Amino acid sequence: MPNQKSFSKTLLTEDDVTEVMLKTLKEEKQGKKEGVTEYPILEFDDHALGLLSSGVHETLLFSDVPVSGGKIYEFIKRAFDILASSLALLVLLLPLCLVCLMIYIEDKGNPIFSQVRLTKDGKPFRMYKLRSMCMDAEAKFAQVQKENKSDGLAFKSDDDPRITRIGKFIRKTSIDELPQFWNVLKGDMSIIGPRPPLPREVVLYTPEQMNRLLVKGGLSCICQTEGRSDMEFEKWVESDIRYIKTRSIGLDISLIFKTAAAVLLRKGAK
Repeated sequence: MPNQKSFSKTLLTEDDVTEVMLKTLKEEKQGKKEGVTEYPILEFDDHALGLLSSGVHETLLFSDVPVSGGKIYEFIKRAFDILASSLALLVLLLPLCLVCLMIYIEDKGNPIFSQVRLTKDGKPFRMYKLRSMCMDAEAKFAQVQKENKSDGLAFKSDDDPRITRIGKFIRKTSIDELPQFWNVLKGDMSIIGPRPPLPREVVLYTPEQMNRLLVKGGLSCICQTEGRSDMEFEKWVESDIRYIKTRSIGLDISLIFKTAAAVLLRKGAK
């Protein structure tokens, strides 16, 4: 979990979060399209994560978004996730080890990067990736956050100085996401589902945007098949809500094939 720095050093009270939220809503109403360039909180300790998770859960209790898929769908989806992730990890074990070695040779340090994300009902978990940035990337985020090229809450930069040479390659080919098959096997994620957001993003979500957390996060969803980083944030949210309302075994299978095609064509990859 995140290091135990005092939450009060970065955010004093719940009123401060409310003030940031109201400011964000006001800017959206005025038609502001620029992305967030200064996040109110960069680090969350266990207590802060607990408060955020509880807040998300309470907000979602009042959601009017109908979640499709019943118990049979959930059973089949979980069974497929276990089978698919197990096979993927078995097949990819050697290639992943080789990529890890390349990452270590270029930039000494742990080639596996983990980061706290939120999934269904705001539950926090550690999501794993192959490290595409320098070792102190999280510490340097405060310096680069003003370079956000996204039009929403997610951070994106066309020329992030923290990305290593091998990191650029594994990002463009989506190889950096492969360790998340372990998250799928553990049950933190699913093969198909909205991409799990960071706590610093969720703390700025409107209630409508928070609906993305009505279901378990996934490796890919509609957004990843329709342009990924090229898609506007609001359209990204709309596509996730559309998935939640219409998800089915057939749709999941369709999105798996579309995701494979998008990865091969490097559609929207940065």
